[in-house]
Amino acid sequence: MTRRNGSKEISELPPEDRKQRPTIVDIARRAGVAPMTVSRVVNDSGYVSREMREKVERAVKELNYHPNGLARSLKRQRTHVIGILLPDIANPFSAQLVSGIQETLVERGYSSFISVSERSTAREHAALRAMFDHRADGLIVATRETKSGNDFLLRLTEQGLPMVVVGRTLNHPRVDRVTADHWRGGYEAVEHLISLGHKRIGFIGVSPINGAGLRRYQGYLDALRENNLPIDEKLIVGPAAQSGPGYSTQDDGYAGMKKLLALKKPPTAVFARNDFTAIGAMCAIRDAGLRIPEDAAMVGFDNVPLAAYTTPPLTTVDQPTREQGREAARLLLERIEGDKTRERREICLDCHLVIRQSTTNKNDNKTV
Repeated sequence: MTRRNGSKEISELPPEDRKQRPTIVDIARRAGVAPMTVSRVVNDSGYVSREMREKVERAVKELNYHPNGLARSLKRQRTHVIGILLPDIANPFSAQLVSGIQETLVERGYSSFISVSERSTAREHAALRAMFDHRADGLIVATRETKSGNDFLLRLTEQGLPMVVVGRTLNHPRVDRVTADHWRGGYEAVEHLISLGHKRIGFIGVSPINGAGLRRYQGYLDALRENNLPIDEKLIVGPAAQSGPGYSTQDDGYAGMKKLLALKKPPTAVFARNDFTAIGAMCAIRDAGLRIPEDAAMVGFDNVPLAAYTTPPLTTVDQPTREQGREAARLLLERIEGDKTRERREICLDCHLVIRQSTTNKNDNKTV
């Protein structure tokens, strides 16, 4: 049977499917036992004779009873749900990070729900508020650092919500941090390009005025300085608009590379903020009728799985993304289940340069 709502037809459930879900009292009546006995069986707490347990289990099966997990969790003051906030879900970095987080959570009996901020601080705040309001036991936050975002996170922390940040910084004595050595990764990427003879090396993914908190960009600058190469701000291009808490994208890479190629003297090599940005930049190079690496060499960051299958394969900085996820989840559960007031901990994992054909014509790939 259907009823109409405007121009849409909405199916109505048959009466038997619209009944209220069975309760412990219903189970007790069916089994002929006291509700307390049902509670002991369902929650596996207290002694129940084998005969009584079998009666309850049979009634549970007949009535298709499922305990209210949320109510049970709230009674215990814990939901066993962790909120994960990401900049976006299109970038494979996010998928690898979440995979590592969930490996640890599932082993410990926790589940998660995921929200994304894209490039909107308003969406970031709304997602964080929803996680708090829905009583998540803790948060893992991997969005890009902004002042308003940090202010909001600090307010949640002061309300007692355990939290771990990944990549970004948040100076609070009870907020743990997991990151990789992005500065070293950026430095080694540019050192590699310099060793190949490049002197005009561009950066795509952040503008000079917004790059202070991006460690891989700082590594790029320091490598140029220490090799006595000039820092030309015309070779540094970021998104047309402030990226907020979001990642740099393929579109940013394509648009940024077009700007660099339009210069009177374009760069001979480019270091991109992440692999997705690098892939977009590589498309712009090919669309201009140029070759990689002969006309423009390219280095990315993250070493997402796709990087090995671009044309040509992308030289990139490998960061241990999945391991960062595992460590973030471990630190968060340690704080949730243990001492919530313990001192802040920070874990920084090593990065490694993976050399492929986007910077050299050699056929052998290697990691340094």
